Amino acid sequence: MPGFADSFWSNDYAAGLGVLFGKLQQGVVENRQVLTVARMRAEAEDVYGSRLSEITPQVDKIQGGFTRDDGASVRKAYDGVRTEMEEAAKNHKKIAQNIRDLVVNPFSRWCEAHESRIQDSQDELQTRIKAHDKQAESVKKLRSNYFNKCRLVEDLEEENKLAFQDPEISPKPKQPIPEIKVEPHQEDDEEDDEPYDIGDETYSPDQVKKILAHMLNNIKIGETKVPILGTYQNTSAGADIVEYLQRNMGTSSVSYAERIGQDLITHGFLRLIGNVGSTFANSSKMFYQWRPRAFKLSGVPEKKVPLGRTFSLPATGSDGGSDSPVVGTVTEYLANWNVLNTARPNETPAERMRREAREADERYKAAVKKLDEMRCELEEAIYIHLKFLERCELDRLKAIKTVVLDFSGTISNVIPSLQSTVDNMMLYQETVQPLGDLRYLLENYRTGSFAPKVVVYENYYNKVDEQTFGVDLEARARADKKRVPVIVTTLLTYLDHHYPDLEGDEARRGVWLHEVPLIQTHKLRNKINDGKPPSLEVFTEFDVATVASLLKLYLLELPDSLVSSHVYEIIRTIYNTPTADTSDAARVPVLQQTLSQLRLTNIATLDACMNHFTRLIDLTSADEEYISKLATSLAPCILRPRTETSLTMEEKHSYRLIRDLFAHKEAIFSELKRMSTMNSSASVSGPANRPRAISTDESNRKANMEERNRLLMEKAAASGGSRSRATSPAPGPRGHRRDKSSGGAETRFPVSVASPTSVAERSKRQSLGPILPKRTSLEVPDDAGMGGLSHPADGHYNGASVTSSIVPEDRVAAMAAKIENESLLEKRNSLGRAPGARFVGGRRVPAAAATAEQAAGGASSSSSHPGVTLVDPPMDY
Repeated sequence: MPGFADSFWSNDYAAGLGVLFGKLQQGVVENRQVLTVARMRAEAEDVYGSRLSEITPQVDKIQGGFTRDDGASVRKAYDGVRTEMEEAAKNHKKIAQNIRDLVVNPFSRWCEAHESRIQDSQDELQTRIKAHDKQAESVKKLRSNYFNKCRLVEDLEEENKLAFQDPEISPKPKQPIPEIKVEPHQEDDEEDDEPYDIGDETYSPDQVKKILAHMLNNIKIGETKVPILGTYQNTSAGADIVEYLQRNMGTSSVSYAERIGQDLITHGFLRLIGNVGSTFANSSKMFYQWRPRAFKLSGVPEKKVPLGRTFSLPATGSDGGSDSPVVGTVTEYLANWNVLNTARPNETPAERMRREAREADERYKAAVKKLDEMRCELEEAIYIHLKFLERCELDRLKAIKTVVLDFSGTISNVIPSLQSTVDNMMLYQETVQPLGDLRYLLENYRTGSFAPKVVVYENYYNKVDEQTFGVDLEARARADKKRVPVIVTTLLTYLDHHYPDLEGDEARRGVWLHEVPLIQTHKLRNKINDGKPPSLEVFTEFDVATVASLLKLYLLELPDSLVSSHVYEIIRTIYNTPTADTSDAARVPVLQQTLSQLRLTNIATLDACMNHFTRLIDLTSADEEYISKLATSLAPCILRPRTETSLTMEEKHSYRLIRDLFAHKEAIFSELKRMSTMNSSASVSGPANRPRAISTDESNRKANMEERNRLLMEKAAASGGSRSRATSPAPGPRGHRRDKSSGGAETRFPVSVASPTSVAERSKRQSLGPILPKRTSLEVPDDAGMGGLSHPADGHYNGASVTSSIVPEDRVAAMAAKIENESLLEKRNSLGRAPGARFVGGRRVPAAAATAEQAAGGASSSSSHPGVTLVDPPMDY
């Protein structure tokens, strides 16, 4: 039976925990109801006893009755009834006191403590979830900012590539970026004699002086008040500057006028106020201040307003601080606000954008790492609290059982006449089943099994070099250049090597069923979650069960399950078929076809895992109970639905799939490997499975054909002079004619399908791939039915490379003469020279069968395949 720790998880963590705490709060209300029943029963017993005790005094008030007959039998009966009334009153008061002492008081204290434990757990988990969600939102914002920065860098690089530059026609000297200096008592006393690049023109200092003087005298200049910062002197709106440039400098467009304004900012004649940055725009809302350098160069006197302040103003320049009207605490607040980019004065816009992209990348990467740590801590806390809450709920149910028992005991010990009521209470008490109620809660209110959703770092350039867990299986395998990710093969190999260190088969089997604390698994995960092949030295710090738990956690944190959720509905249909339970022979081929839809990386990884588990089961002689528990434990790791609902939680399709993979592993995966090889061969042969010519070099074809025709003509002349022939294999005058032979489509040159490796050599190697190292520990050798493929964990799901031999061109004429001599009407079988066998449709057919097939079917439509050799080179990307 699953526990709380594997039943109340959801994608956002809060939904599943909300359902659980709703049920736990319902339990708190149920405690109050039981407590109210006990308290009110105690009050009722107390009132009943009090009313019984009032009977005797009321009867004694009646004078002249039984008091006169001292020895009468009737009086004895009366006295007995009177005494029973008094004893009954005492008994009921005693019942009330016992209920208070044994039930109400201790159970009320326990209920308060239980409610406090539930509330504390709920508050702590809510705080952690809020912090996690806040960090997740921060990660989204940083990711968006990082991607925007990268797009800006790419746009800038594209603009630089497309920019028109012709240094031979219009050479322009590379101008250094003007350095804006704001340090006190630093002035540029010498005028810059170098020309200025403004817009598309180059101006001398004298020309710039005249232009600035005319601009300062004709552009509207005034004061601009900025909240908090103060009032700036000598300012002009961006729209006024653009209007002047269009009217007096003949700018063709607004964008060109904005470029001129941007150059004026770059050369230090203008600066933007009231906003962050230094961008020039045609806007009446954006104001620019004319810098002292513009007034100095143009000779126009600068307008200054004396500051009538009673406190000292810190000097920020030689002009008495007129550039910065901000004073007091605001100056201290903005002391580190580097609006003018004085920290990097020589930085170009491109360099600044790249630097900002790198900084955004680092912030985003750090935020993702922090989020992953917070997620791990949150899951650890949830895991611990769920275990604790499960014990609390079980204790609550046991406490109610005890309360009912104590409640009935207080009555049965005092009033035997209420034995029937006590018996009924005992019956009710016996019907309380804490484990059954707990199972009912789980079956009706569970929201999902443990399936962590990892927020991975998304690199803009699709690199996965710095993370292992939560990355797509195909992407991880591509980065490792293997069919099976290195993390999987490393973990399986480590377990294979350390199984012998355990004492007994039971300990070896228990590795996969041991419940490892999540905090311990996360500790190992954090040590190897760096995108690099894990070091075996890291595993030595942990026990074998933790390593096995890490593999299950890796499979759970994949974005999609190992057997993709896209085929979940197909697998559900397979197992919902009425004959699925009784006909394994009909079910296995359907499973083969379904699993063949998966990516090769998923198939290879699944094969590696199933090979490991089946060897463990066989070599440790596991019984049916262990196999069932192992399949239940691995089910969520191998196949999960895309969205888990109340219906999918009750389905056992994943469990049944794993049982079939255990039982029919060789049949399923040998067929998958064969299909993989055929698909690879088909991809080599072409889309229509046709054999194609080995060589596409057509450089000497015309010369060869002319030589062949010449030899045939000479042969015909020597044999019969000018007499005609019925049929000639030579091409007609309109082109090259290719007749179809009985062996399939015929290529331009004869093709040898014999493998470059002899049959004897293949039988010695027993594999068409590279020779593998000797297996160790619990590994078992591959069966003969594996088709010569190596262990899938080594990455041998590769395509086939075609090898064949081509007849040299100098033998064409000799072959033509030989054909003519033997039979002019007999057509050549292109596959006839294959020693002993031929390949049809990707399978090996004996020579006898091939001959029979030719005789029966005539011209065969199936295509011939050249010999194939499976290789295992590293994956190149």
